[in-house]
Amino acid sequence: MERIRVGLIGANLAYSWGAKAHAPAILALPEYELAAVATAHAETARATAEHFGIPRAYHDYREMVQSPDVDMVVVSVRVPFHHEMTIAALEAGKHVFCEWPLGANLAQAEEMAALAKAKGLSHMVGLQTRCAPAVMRVKELVEEGFVGDVLSCHVTHILGGVEERPPYWASLDADPKNGANTLTIHAGHTLDALCFCVAEFQELSAQLSIQVKRWRITGTDQTIETFTPDNVMVQGTLTNGAVVSAHVGRTPWHGAGWRMEIYGREGAIIISGPGVVTYTDYRLEASTKPNAGLVELPIPERLTTVPPEVPAGGPFNVAQALRRFAEGIRDGKSAQPDFDVGVTRHHMIEAIERSSREGVTVPVTTPAPG
Repeated sequence: MERIRVGLIGANLAYSWGAKAHAPAILALPEYELAAVATAHAETARATAEHFGIPRAYHDYREMVQSPDVDMVVVSVRVPFHHEMTIAALEAGKHVFCEWPLGANLAQAEEMAALAKAKGLSHMVGLQTRCAPAVMRVKELVEEGFVGDVLSCHVTHILGGVEERPPYWASLDADPKNGANTLTIHAGHTLDALCFCVAEFQELSAQLSIQVKRWRITGTDQTIETFTPDNVMVQGTLTNGAVVSAHVGRTPWHGAGWRMEIYGREGAIIISGPGVVTYTDYRLEASTKPNAGLVELPIPERLTTVPPEVPAGGPFNVAQALRRFAEGIRDGKSAQPDFDVGVTRHHMIEAIERSSREGVTVPVTTPAPG
């Protein structure tokens, strides 16, 4: 079958996720051809094209999405631009993989999902932690009844480095209207992994706090005031009746990483690692005997679906997701996680914000797919 020709928006070699993860993943997968790249400036687009051997470089994404040489578009830019770029690509009849968060807010995400379905195009959101083999194995174990009925879950994801931001991220992260902060990005990915493995939230109560109110700008003496939370505390009940406590936060110094604990009537599962999204080096442990210690579980090789040429780290989970997406495009449907999953996650984020703002427990809307 002919390769799917990809146009990548956002691949500045200096700092972008598109250059670090998407381009290496696409180049390593036989289903795809990296046909074009678009960045904000002609010189950076040319540099990226030369570095990866991409035949076409654009500094206007609108021109790229209209190209007959592009079948699918990857949107991997700053969150405030996700909506307009995805809408343009969908209007041009292109399948779209859009990084997470899907939009800067729920309304944008809903519009993107509705248009993708109206156009009959395949769509995927970059919640690629779901595609990590270890996380997929946790979901399988829960569904197989390894722990029995799930009773409770405890999740933590603590990152370091909250006091400083590089210039190109500082103002973006600091303004809640941009939809790119600890709540939307880090808590979004972390809680999505929980919901994927266990169940969606039915109701929750949350507390958002800003513990470090000013950031230093990397390489300067300047500081900037921030209005976005650096600590997210959530308690809630899932649709299967399990209770949850979760803490996602950024701290000035040591970040302890990610840990998800799932406790059931018959046993427990614990998965841990340096973080989510960019990592695959997870430790999976379990116990099914009272008062017994944890035993490390193997990750079945069958859950690794990409060729060995795919680099470790960021490109790996992206490649796992993109391989699913290629199957969806070939079959004329979307692949999970699609834009509907993104909308569900935005509903959860809106519920967290409302609960913290009003000091109440709130229900979480889980829209019906399709």
